[in-house]
Amino acid sequence: MSRRRVIPGFGLSLGFTVTYLGLIILIPLAALFIKAAGLGFSEWWALLTTPRVIAATKLTFGASAAAAGVSVVLGLLVTWVLVRYEFPGRRVLDAMVDLPFALPTAVAGITLTQIYAPNGWIGFHIANAGRWVQTTFAPTGWIGGLVDDIAAKGAAYSPVGVFIALTFIGFPFVVRTLQPVMEDLGKEIEEAAATLGANRWVVFYRVILPLLVPALITGFTLAFARAIGEYGSVIFISGNLPMKTEILPLLIVSQLEQFNYQAAAVIASAMLIVSFALLFLINLLQRRLDWQNR
Repeated sequence: MSRRRVIPGFGLSLGFTVTYLGLIILIPLAALFIKAAGLGFSEWWALLTTPRVIAATKLTFGASAAAAGVSVVLGLLVTWVLVRYEFPGRRVLDAMVDLPFALPTAVAGITLTQIYAPNGWIGFHIANAGRWVQTTFAPTGWIGGLVDDIAAKGAAYSPVGVFIALTFIGFPFVVRTLQPVMEDLGKEIEEAAATLGANRWVVFYRVILPLLVPALITGFTLAFARAIGEYGSVIFISGNLPMKTEILPLLIVSQLEQFNYQAAAVIASAMLIVSFALLFLINLLQRRLDWQNR
């Protein structure tokens, strides 16, 4: 007697899956590449190697990677506190982690801009710190330019503002990825290591951290992927200065506003290819670490 299944059989489920993925993901992406294919390779190369596109690419991928890295460190600390300790207000703090998911990105951008602008609550002190660095160390070169921006504008309207916005929207992905893994770990392995003479640092570094590395990489990947395509919160805090604080999504929108659809499609396609390659390599690294942990 065959057992009744909760969901339809394999054939129907597979058909629904392929149809859904085709309509939602594959067909729109195929249309994007078809539009970009209207230009030849030389035109692709000429467009993608313009100084404006290169500057936007460096800022988008560099700030996204840095923000995802910081989110991993801060997310690990926050998750550790939420999972391992009981204290009044823990559930409220746990719910607050999800606020960047629910908050409209434009609202987040405006709020961050007001806080980190040179006359904002935090931006005022950051600008003062920038001026102190200028007068004390007189930095030059790329660091000097960044310090000049911070001293004049606070954290907003500079690459630092882009980094802050991308950290804000990527942070919940790390926490929500780590939380179930850390809850499943339990305290038994820590107690066993402690009975063998390991101190707290050794327990964390040699016992707990290796088990969390795959989840940390997954959190980094999700935060990184989310940051690359972020638009709403960044355009308010970055200032959108070409060659300085302009990100790739904004560059794509500016091309669309000028009715240069093929150029927008080329930039978006290149951005998609690079993002997919990076995520693929990160996933390979995660699988390798999973295999080693087994």
